[in-house]
This record gives sequence, C-alpha cells and structure tokens, in this order.
Amino acid sequence: MLDKSHWGKLIPHQGDMCLLDTVVHWDAHHIHARSVSHTRADHPLRRDGRLHALNLCEYGAQAMAVHGGLLAAGNGDRAAPGFLVSLRDVQLMREFVEDLSGELDVHGQRLLAGEQSWQYAFRIEHQGVLVASGRAAVIVQPGAAT
Repeated sequence: MLDKSHWGKLIPHQGDMCLLDTVVHWDAHHIHARSVSHTRADHPLRRDGRLHALNLCEYGAQAMAVHGGLLAAGNGDRAAPGFLVSLRDVQLMREFVEDLSGELDVHGQRLLAGEQSWQYAFRIEHQGVLVASGRAAVIVQPGAAT
C-alpha cells in the first residue's frame, strides 16, 4: 500500500483537492486507490453540506493522474500535465455520497495511452457495491514533455 508521501508530488492535485488517500495496488494497466475524503465536512466539492455523486468523476480522474504519475516515475520520468476533456457513459447509482461511512474503492483501467491523450475506465465502489462508473479522456497539455 502506498500513501500520499509516495505519489502526492506526482500529481497536480494538492492540499484538500487531493481526494485519494492510498494506492492499494497498481500495475501497467490498472490502479486501485482508496479514500475517505467524501466524509469530510470541509470537502472542497461539497455544496450546501452535500457531496453530489457526480463529483466521484473527479476521484476517477485523480486515480488516472496518480496512475500516470506512478508509471512515469517508474521509467525515471514525470508525467506531462493534462486536461480532462471528456466523460462518457457515466453512471451514478445514488445522488449524494457524503453519508457513505468508511472507504471508497476507486478503480481505474487504462484503455489507451498515447503521447497526446489517455483514456481510462473508472468505477467507484463502497463496501463492494458500485456507486459510480464511467470513462474519462485526458489530452496532454500542448508543449508539455511526456
């Protein structure tokens, strides 16, 4: 298991916006992370005291960023910054998630990794029950080294 001290500096999400807590497992094509940040009263994405399930897409996107950072670091590189440009086939199994006690399991699967873009499928589970899923695409920042 890897805590933020192992991967926190590899991603642009810092401070309270770094929503993941640990990486349970990762390999060339998958990442499994965990988080309890959805339960925090001071969560930066909460509105009117509630955390809409749509924000779980950000958890999936951050898992992508951590995965890309770990892969690049394993090759002695740093991942190029990117922009989230597309969410597809997003399914939300509930409207709000702040009341889910305990950890969320955030899974990402790399579908495509080119020099200019990355595509991942993600799913978020709570106690083995699917809460959200979808696909996300990132375009590498123009002019950024890969």
